[in-house]
Amino acid sequence: MSQQDHIKLLPEALANQIAAGEVIQRPASAVKELLENAVDAGSTHIQLILKDSGKTLIQVIDNGKGMSEMDARMCFERHATSKINSSDDLFAITTKGFRGEALASIAAIAQVELKTKQAEPDLGLRIIIEGSKIKKQEPTQANTGSSFSIKNIFYNVPARRKFLKSDPVELKHILDEFQKLVLAHPEIFFSCNHNGNELYHLPISNLRQRIINVFGKSLNEKILPVEESADFLEIKGFVGKPDFTKKKKADQYFFVNDRYIKSNYLAHAVKMAFEDLIADDQYPFFCLYLKIDPEKIDINVHPTKQEIKFEDERLIYNYLRVSIKHALGQFNITPSLDFSNEVSLEPMNQRAGIKSERSFGSSKNPVEKSNDKAFIDNWSNLYEGLEKEGNQESEGMLTLKSEWDVKNDTPIDFDVNKQRTFQVHGSYIISQVKNGLMLIDQRAAHERIIYERNKNAFSNKNNLVQKALFPETIKLSPSKSEVLSHLLVKINSLGFMIEEFGKNTYVVQGIPAEMSPSLNVEAVINDFLETYVSNLEFKLDIEENVARSLAKTTAVKKNKTLHTEEIQEIINELFACEMPYVNPGGKKTFVMLKLSDIQDLFSN
Repeated sequence: MSQQDHIKLLPEALANQIAAGEVIQRPASAVKELLENAVDAGSTHIQLILKDSGKTLIQVIDNGKGMSEMDARMCFERHATSKINSSDDLFAITTKGFRGEALASIAAIAQVELKTKQAEPDLGLRIIIEGSKIKKQEPTQANTGSSFSIKNIFYNVPARRKFLKSDPVELKHILDEFQKLVLAHPEIFFSCNHNGNELYHLPISNLRQRIINVFGKSLNEKILPVEESADFLEIKGFVGKPDFTKKKKADQYFFVNDRYIKSNYLAHAVKMAFEDLIADDQYPFFCLYLKIDPEKIDINVHPTKQEIKFEDERLIYNYLRVSIKHALGQFNITPSLDFSNEVSLEPMNQRAGIKSERSFGSSKNPVEKSNDKAFIDNWSNLYEGLEKEGNQESEGMLTLKSEWDVKNDTPIDFDVNKQRTFQVHGSYIISQVKNGLMLIDQRAAHERIIYERNKNAFSNKNNLVQKALFPETIKLSPSKSEVLSHLLVKINSLGFMIEEFGKNTYVVQGIPAEMSPSLNVEAVINDFLETYVSNLEFKLDIEENVARSLAKTTAVKKNKTLHTEEIQEIINELFACEMPYVNPGGKKTFVMLKLSDIQDLFSN
């Protein structure tokens, strides 16, 4: 048999598209590369212009040093760079980009127009490239600097374009990259415009003002400065006060030599500095800047250059932890919370009981589809002995209607003696039932209650509103403002009365009638928007996402002391739900402990 060859070189166009897929994964990747190039060009004024979350247009305009005709053509070649001359340079990098892959990758999967001009020539240069091929090159009038226009990203790779997420998701990723860069360079003016709306206008400022301009004025009172210096390391920046924490690691930024990095190791150092000040499941805000000799780090270890290696990680860890402890000590931030004891808070609105902290629901819950049948199938075994037998008025027992039909999913009718129901550790409710004990997670249960109570709120056009005697004005960060503006009609249809009032500012004229007026409306809206954005990856429809996010935001918190009437109402309303077993996210709302199980605990 004759031998047959199978290995062959890929066509150049196909090889470029494959290489581009490694570098440009979504519009945000292109934005990151273009903005970093603009910074490396020595710009003091950078504009980002977007259409359709970057899918139709990404344009970055800077006033940097511009490029010559030869450089303008060479910048689109693979591995062409002005920042690396030898292998030694890899260990002393001070610029953002240095691999020479970004523009070549962008040119392979988009329609690109470059206008650039250096300071001395009267005319600049215009180049148009499609699919790595130069279509046009001509002199043009231009300002000093460069303007890159990226149109119709992945136009020639339809399979990649098909897998792009929705516009809100893609915009979220772009704004994440934008924020990382603008926080690293307060000495540069930045603006961001999306579909004709200016989201950010960030003048040259000091570091504190830049952070406030990005995250909103409300942050000003919640952060503390950190500044320490040693021969090998300089640390500066800001950390949030212990009472300003979140349940997730959001808004945590490290910059090393003005480059954003990810480091769980250093983040742990920050968390340890807050030891005894915050709960284990809480995370502080921080925006910290480290200056270190470039020869002491290696940033050429990750394609996005967001992970680096330090020569002495342990030394930096300890110095960072001590620096933050020192900053907290300077401002008399000392341990004041005892998380081993039940925290007593103000009771909820007693006029409406648990109804006062109401949220909203929709008619669809994907979690229910996967859990409903399993719970129903196991019902008879799980609650054996709960059915009414003999005396239907058995005092103090949690009871079921005998005619309750599992298949028809008929709500359960419970009759609970208040003296046999109580709260423990401000988080759980224990209720005696006929054949044992029921343990309820009060937060998960309340999420389910307020989710289902408002399932049909979007179709109900007569939702009651409690108007504010004094309307509240709230100022949001540009990214949150963009999301709220997108959701305003949906939110207001549920009983809110929120109006836009100038740049990133909103006036709250009223809230849903059954929401407690004592709630901090600004905090509720901020938490709701954060939860909504984090849910975007799950591809929920808008109404489902709003329903879940509001339920999670307004549900009763852990460590919240409840009155007997409020405990009773949680139980009654939970078992009047269509799906009482899990919260909207799929977490169990209650568990059963049979008498036989309790007896086994005491057996020898």
